[in-house]
Parts: sequence; structure tokens; C-alpha cells
Amino acid sequence: MYNTRQKEILLKFLRENSSEHITVQKICNFMNNAGTPMGTATVYRQLDKLVEQGFVRKYLLDGRSGACYQYTGNNGKCCEHYHLKCTSCGKLIHLDCNFLNDINKHILEHHGFVVDNSKTVFYGQCSDCLKGDNKNK
Repeated sequence: MYNTRQKEILLKFLRENSSEHITVQKICNFMNNAGTPMGTATVYRQLDKLVEQGFVRKYLLDGRSGACYQYTGNNGKCCEHYHLKCTSCGKLIHLDCNFLNDINKHILEHHGFVVDNSKTVFYGQCSDCLKGDNKNK
């Protein structure tokens, strides 16, 4: 990245929002508000570099919306499990669950199919949003 300050701000933003899938538009808005504007093409280039380096994961959640990105901190572990995505608040939960590992094994052994956990996201509501919905009733 040309500007080290921009890179530091971008990485800090991604780290602080690592529980979310972040869009390029959200990054551009944040960078503009932080006083260090970045063009959309520059953000994409920098995200591609961070993905290549293993610091960020790129998600294509459906065929209609653009890619989302998530900071993983160069551990590569994020792709080894399922994700839960709250449709109310947008929170992303990393799900390490032995039960789902058994499901993967069952699907392979009985159906001859390997599930790609990096692209498997369960959608619903998180416990915080469920509590909020119950309070409003």
C-alpha cells in the first residue's frame, strides 16, 4: 500500500470488525470518515493482497451480492469450520462443533460429497438479537 498510515488504519478497522463480513463499500465509507480516503479500486487491490497473504478471507455469500471480507490474522484456521451469520445484526460467529464434523463425515461416507466449510454459512438470528426480539413482544 502506498500510504503506510492508510494500511495501518485499514488493518485496524478489519481487526476491530473481525466478527463481521465487511464489504468494500463499508471500508471506503470508514476510510473517508477517518480522513484517509481510498478509492474503491485501491481497496480491492489491498484486500486482494491481504487475502493472498492470509490475513483476510474473501467470502462470496450468494450470487447476487458482492464479496465480503473478514480479518483472520494470518492463522488460516477460519476456513476449517462453519459460520453462523445473524440476519438481524450481521454478526459472524465461527462455529467449531464436533457434531458438524460428524455431519461432514456422514455426508462423505453416505453421499460421496465433501462439504466446503469455507463456503458454508448458516443464516438465522444470534442470541443477542433473539433476546431483543423477545423484549419487543
